[in-house]
Amino acid sequence: MYDLATRRHALTLLGHGRSLNSVSKETGISRAAIRAWRVRIEPLPRMNQTPCEGPAEPAAYAYLLGLYLGDGCISPHQRGGYYLRIACADAWPGLIEQCREAILAVRPSDKVYVQQCQGCVAVTSYGRHWTCLFPQHGPGKKHERRIVLEEWQQEIVDAHPWEFIRGLIHSDGCRITNWTTRMVGGVRKRYEYPRYFFTNKSDDIRKLCTDTLTKVGVRWTVLARGSDPLNVSIARKDSVALMDAHIGPKY
Repeated sequence: MYDLATRRHALTLLGHGRSLNSVSKETGISRAAIRAWRVRIEPLPRMNQTPCEGPAEPAAYAYLLGLYLGDGCISPHQRGGYYLRIACADAWPGLIEQCREAILAVRPSDKVYVQQCQGCVAVTSYGRHWTCLFPQHGPGKKHERRIVLEEWQQEIVDAHPWEFIRGLIHSDGCRITNWTTRMVGGVRKRYEYPRYFFTNKSDDIRKLCTDTLTKVGVRWTVLARGSDPLNVSIARKDSVALMDAHIGPKY
């Protein structure tokens, strides 16, 4: 058995681009053990408090963080490194392109490609630093585990709140037109009004959304689906106008 410091040191060397052979020779740890640590389903707890290589463009990172928390995942590659995948619906080609551009802005040296799936595309990038750029990565579904931003991530979100909100809305949100009817002078008239929704099963992710909305002056309410408070609703006229000025509909 190896202690946490030993495992951290070996994985840090790998993260810097070293091969399994060289790390094994330097540390005296077998390649099989190092390989198992690297591809194991359950990651070491909170190894990276700051990213091994910070995002090249913080504003783009705030947007990409919102996309990742909604529709993203990270998976290990058998030869080392990781795949970042963001699922984007075919119906929104503009979103697909914005996602691709954000990944390139955050990691200019990593390639990005689009993989067609049934009903959606996976905007995908391979690199060695995705797990430290997104330390929320872990086993299981996001809504079944704790999701908390690291201090350096929160600083970026605080500096670029609208980009973060845009990423959340573009992943698990929408802008729709609601309607209702009222009796006016004995005549029933139809009224339409725009509304934003953000829907996510994770209490933590919804709170990240609502905390950020509050900071930028957007008023919101939470609507339950059955007994689950899954929907963040933005319907007040002034708040919708603020969202329109900074977010707008997907395209």
